[in-house]
Amino acid sequence: MTEPTPPTPGDDGDAQRIIFAITAALLVLVVTYKVGQSDAPVQAPVEVAADAAFSPPAESTIPAGPDGDAIRRGRLIFTASAAHAGQYVGNGLTCSNCHLDAGRKADASPMWAAWVSYPAYRAKNGRVNTMEDRIRDCFLYSMNAPASKAGAPPPFGDDIYRDLQSYFAWLATGAPSGKPLPGRGFIKLATTPIGHDPVRGAIVFAGQCASCHGANGQGQANPDGSYTIPPLWGARSYNWGAGMTGLASAAGFIKANMPYGEGNTLTDQQAWDVAAYVDSRERPRDPRQTGTVESARKQFHPKGDYYGQEIDGKMLGS
Repeated sequence: MTEPTPPTPGDDGDAQRIIFAITAALLVLVVTYKVGQSDAPVQAPVEVAADAAFSPPAESTIPAGPDGDAIRRGRLIFTASAAHAGQYVGNGLTCSNCHLDAGRKADASPMWAAWVSYPAYRAKNGRVNTMEDRIRDCFLYSMNAPASKAGAPPPFGDDIYRDLQSYFAWLATGAPSGKPLPGRGFIKLATTPIGHDPVRGAIVFAGQCASCHGANGQGQANPDGSYTIPPLWGARSYNWGAGMTGLASAAGFIKANMPYGEGNTLTDQQAWDVAAYVDSRERPRDPRQTGTVESARKQFHPKGDYYGQEIDGKMLGS
């Protein structure tokens, strides 16, 4: 870079000298800034792999104070539902039986992914749902609230919803919103050429699942009535309105997560067949059923599950 030309002597020499000095100083600043820029390391934007799942914060970071208290209460309700929301639980399940690792595990319908996805339209009830709506439905169907002491889910506005939502919001700390997150919900398995079959599924269940869930699928109950391993069908399991009665959801969950701690060890075919076996067993009635099973099937179960079908000489759902 060439130096600036000095001023020509004259009557206004002082003014010119001042202008020259200012110009030189500005040039020094510009050169210094450019050199500083070139010497500084360039930090590339941080990119997350498209298939990388979000990592929720560690439990040790739950804050002190009222907010943290609500988060901790929400986690207790989520992981020990009968102990902390028992009046609204009508079976042997907890929220974390389906939303594994206290709602943290990717591909097990994690709550950090659900939190940033609502409000959202749900075809199941034909309207936009808030997170409170969604939680209420989980009590109604998955926790079989009609068989609970209260006979229904928690009323809207109950502190149970506040505490659970506090926990979900904390799990989603730092999660991007406005787009589906990898690991949300359950994985979607392609259908197989030979379809799904409860008979084949019974064989896989006996070899891979019965050691934990029992040969009769009733899980492992504790003396206090809680369950170490949840029942998969029967009076103490989810009712016919639950999302897990859908074969695609059940197969995706089983493939990615079962046997527990050994997910992705079953083949796709085995996952579909086990789902067919589990979901072709009887369970509590769908709370939406007000008339016949046939009419409820047309309205609420047009495809994708065994509700209203005859298995072993009995119509399921009746």
